[in-house]
Amino acid sequence: MEHLDIVVVGAGLSGIGAGYRILTELPESTFAILEGRERIGGTWDLFRYPGVRSDSDMHTLGFPFRPWTGKASIAPGEEIRQYIEDTARETGVLEKIRFRTKVVAADWRAAECRWIVTVEDEQGHHDISAQHLYLCSGYYDYDRGHDPQIPGIDDFAGEVVHPQFWPEDLDVSGRRVVVIGSGATAVTLVPALAKDADQVTMLQRSPTWMVALPSVDPVSTRLRRVPGKGADLARWWNVATSSAFYEFCRRAPRAAARVLHKGLARGFDQAAIDDHFTPRYKPWDQRLCVVPNGDLFKAVQRGHASIVTDTIETVTPTGIRLSSGEELAADVIVTATGLRMLPAGGARMTMDGSPIDLGNRFVYRGMLISGVPNLALCVGYTNASWTLRADLSSRYLCRLLRHMREHGYTSFAPVAPEGLTEKPLLDLDAGYILRAQGEFPKQGGADPWVMRQSYVPDRRTALRADVTDAMEFGTTPVRPGSPVAVGG
Repeated sequence: MEHLDIVVVGAGLSGIGAGYRILTELPESTFAILEGRERIGGTWDLFRYPGVRSDSDMHTLGFPFRPWTGKASIAPGEEIRQYIEDTARETGVLEKIRFRTKVVAADWRAAECRWIVTVEDEQGHHDISAQHLYLCSGYYDYDRGHDPQIPGIDDFAGEVVHPQFWPEDLDVSGRRVVVIGSGATAVTLVPALAKDADQVTMLQRSPTWMVALPSVDPVSTRLRRVPGKGADLARWWNVATSSAFYEFCRRAPRAAARVLHKGLARGFDQAAIDDHFTPRYKPWDQRLCVVPNGDLFKAVQRGHASIVTDTIETVTPTGIRLSSGEELAADVIVTATGLRMLPAGGARMTMDGSPIDLGNRFVYRGMLISGVPNLALCVGYTNASWTLRADLSSRYLCRLLRHMREHGYTSFAPVAPEGLTEKPLLDLDAGYILRAQGEFPKQGGADPWVMRQSYVPDRRTALRADVTDAMEFGTTPVRPGSPVAVGG
């Protein structure tokens, strides 16, 4: 059996960032990045629907150690995927990736002080031994999207498409398309499809808060020209502005709603704003949908797309009949109905053969799991760029593993106190989060058990916090012939 110090799962933004931090901060460690797909990029390789792009600025979504240099702050998906691949190649991380290697199970063996990771690759099933396991696979199900039961959908005579599995040969030219949904995917798809389709209708059960932003940020563009500090300045500018607006929305939701509506007032009458752009929830109770250059609004104003707010009575062979009695004719129906969350990428997680019930455990510093040794997971922000938090998690983990090496420890496990306040891991009311709450660990009411959504204090924690706080270390000898400790 192969023995490694660290196994990283996933070769997307998180996994590549983790690989870089391990290479530079734990250079003596042996590690591999296991990727179930055949290409690098994670989410940015999986999603290939028309118009796919970032919904965060690339100055913060990009890596701090290799800043984004593209012109656009809100960038197309393929450019992001290429950026991730180029970063992996230039930093040497690419050499550590094993493609078509899917993690199907992981069992912590206390007597050996090791994770036994079962993988499926071209040779079949086999095991890899790792002292530490770092899950950088995100929290989405790559094999299945959220697929609610839509009455009559099987009777539809046209094509039904889920954005997660977009057919490469789908041609919407001259066709009538109905996009079901109003989240980030739908908001991206509608203006992209409207360029070729005869008509595109976004059918939403209820509105979503949207904000129009320029795809090329003039302030960030100017800041990047500052010699030696441009990338950092652009990054911090975007951190500051996005954090400030998030806090504004949470503390003064009515005022925030007025600000968001103000951007619509020039193109829509009040009735349209009330019907189609005024959600039932407060701004940032769910993630804001970014509309780059107002492309969705422009498509509607020009008559190339429309928005209908109603519920579905049934799908018919020729379209969709709504609860109001209106019928939407369609040749193509796109079910942009959301994603499905999945912990640990669907791998079976056990300790000495007994299943780990993540839903009954607490998250420590947003990345470790109470009572589970030598396991870390990478979870990004919901109110800001994923990479901001992902990089901090990797840096903190490297600090923790260096501490272990210096003191001869072979295991760590966070210990949650009795009576800890229970809160959901992700503090958003989005449907995809609410549907999966019981499958993910909880957060507590105080440090180090709080899952903060704030970059500045999280950065202090990652770089300076005491790694021994609420932590239990062990010195159990590992099995003969395997490394004693990380870098040992």
